[in-house]
Amino acid sequence: MAGEHYFTAQPAASAERRTIDVDLAGRRLSVVTAGGVFSPDHVDTGTQVLLREAPPPPAQGTFLDLGCGWGPIALSLGLLAPDATVYAVDVNERALELTRENAAAAGLGDLRGCLTDEVPPDVRFDLIWSNPPIRVGKAALHDLLATWLPRLTEEGEAYLVVQKNLGADSLQRWVRESMGMPCDRVAVAKGFRVLRVSRAA
Repeated sequence: MAGEHYFTAQPAASAERRTIDVDLAGRRLSVVTAGGVFSPDHVDTGTQVLLREAPPPPAQGTFLDLGCGWGPIALSLGLLAPDATVYAVDVNERALELTRENAAAAGLGDLRGCLTDEVPPDVRFDLIWSNPPIRVGKAALHDLLATWLPRLTEEGEAYLVVQKNLGADSLQRWVRESMGMPCDRVAVAKGFRVLRVSRAA
């Protein structure tokens, strides 16, 4: 099923694995991907924009990659801030397995690949980076963001990359108006917006 990686804990698509070479956080890595996960053949354009345009993460803290896929954002966070604790969250168990494997291969043994209900409820995040699953539909996307954005620390920030023609501007308004959280556009590139969300003042 097209897009099943967004919805399915155990995708029906072939689990045949492939190894690809990618550039993340200034390093060339060989990573393992598979069918049934998002963008298995390369780092997708939206993620590339986020990784290029978001400011460097703090050296320490607790970070979240929301909707991690095979792990390019979480791996980048771990490589850029090796003293941070990085949670990589997805509904797709195959994606989480790949993320854990890729993290171990990159020497990021403390990176935590988790289903959403495996993250302790008292954990708060100093930084969230996400290429959120826009195609799950507006209601599901809003539920997802309403669950995780309030878990920012008082000084925490989230950076979301959203394609302009898939509703970046309306999502920005929704975060401001419905969640009451400051949300600013910090970059525009290749048809994508990078949005910065912070806690209400």
